[in-house]
Amino acid sequence: MSALPASGRAWHLTARPHGWPTADDVALREVPVAAPGEGRILVRNLHFSVDPYMRGRMNDVKSYVAPFQLDQPMDGGAVGEVIASNAEGFAVGDHVLHGLGWREYADVEARHATKVDGSLAPLSTYLGVLGMPGLTAYAGLFETASFKEGDAVFVSGAAGAVGSQVGQMAKIKGASRVIGSAGSDEKVKLLVEEYGFDAAFNYKNGPVAEQLKQAAPDGIDVYFDNVGGDHLEAAISSLNVHGRATLCGAIAQYNDTAPAPGPRNLALVIGKRLRLQGVLVRDHAALQPRFVQDVSGWIRSGELKYAETVVQGIENGFDAFLGMLRGENTGKMIVSLAH
Repeated sequence: MSALPASGRAWHLTARPHGWPTADDVALREVPVAAPGEGRILVRNLHFSVDPYMRGRMNDVKSYVAPFQLDQPMDGGAVGEVIASNAEGFAVGDHVLHGLGWREYADVEARHATKVDGSLAPLSTYLGVLGMPGLTAYAGLFETASFKEGDAVFVSGAAGAVGSQVGQMAKIKGASRVIGSAGSDEKVKLLVEEYGFDAAFNYKNGPVAEQLKQAAPDGIDVYFDNVGGDHLEAAISSLNVHGRATLCGAIAQYNDTAPAPGPRNLALVIGKRLRLQGVLVRDHAALQPRFVQDVSGWIRSGELKYAETVVQGIENGFDAFLGMLRGENTGKMIVSLAH
């Protein structure tokens, strides 16, 4: 076995951001690396994920996931190669998915690592289309929104890691119409020409409510919300009686310093008998086998396409995170450390 590295770099949170995070809130620091203890593995990270939910973890508030600790390495989804093992069932050279991203080397408790097969799909896909974002899309559409054949579906943030999968899954399963919103004309074109959406619009080109009504003159039955704000208000107006909305994210509000006003038309929920329900992917772990089987099959058949925006180098990890919050990514934003 080759000698282990003595140290590696890791991103630390050094201050709680107020509004948009800045370079003053984080630091890339050298940390020691040691052989793994009993039941642990040492992983050289090849790719790590930056996701919208991580902005919430920078705040010291009670939430569904613990906040990042100050002056400690941040964490999140990562895929890497085992370079030392002190755990049964894991060998040097295995590829694993785990939760200690934002660093070059991860000392991982083996029970929190999952072996992944790079011959079935590129390793980075286990952070995106075959990973947490993909399962979020799958669970949020089929379980939370109770999607059924013939439903008309609207997805906000539709060119992102989750939204792009929601729209395609709905089409595969027989949606009558799929509409997406995105933040650039290029992304709108991608949604229609590459991902098969029936209609899409650039939310920067005019009021969301007006553009949605034009794209869905007969209303919508399902709304998958990744944005919040004016998108949610517009969807409530367009939802048909007994419509369902999956509330997955509110990226438009994550860096607000004052509470965002709620939709002004919530009273419509009563008369239309709408269902608005939040989704957390960790509640749907039981779906994992079916999800992987379905989605890997759709990828192989060409029915489901995916995009990744890859930023090279750990030193660019924080910039990739900010870019994702600004919507600069198409599909999943990945930070690649592979050489």
